[in-house]
Amino acid sequence: MNTATSTRELAHPTRDEIRLEGVLHALSDPMRLLIVREMAVAETELACSYFTLPVTKSTTTHHFRVLRESGVIRQAYRGTAKLNGLRREDLDALFPGLIERVLEAAALEADRLGTDG
Repeated sequence: MNTATSTRELAHPTRDEIRLEGVLHALSDPMRLLIVREMAVAETELACSYFTLPVTKSTTTHHFRVLRESGVIRQAYRGTAKLNGLRREDLDALFPGLIERVLEAAALEADRLGTDG
């Protein structure tokens, strides 16, 4: 795994280090799936503060860390904000169609259950 070179840089796995089981684990949690769904719709980097999750700040931080360490998202500091972006290009190259199918299934489930997340 790439290591951070300063406190303002975050470690991310390279494309070759991303593993299917890690991605599936990261996407198996409803809060993390909600984060990924919102990133996919936005199609741009979003600050952590953009997300309103019904969990504590420390739990939110944990969810973002799991997503980053699995290779699902990329995080970068811009000033005082930590921006988050979906690593769609890497995920599509490694697992063609996976992220799109997961997002479609999550949307269908939300419709079926009458939830917005």
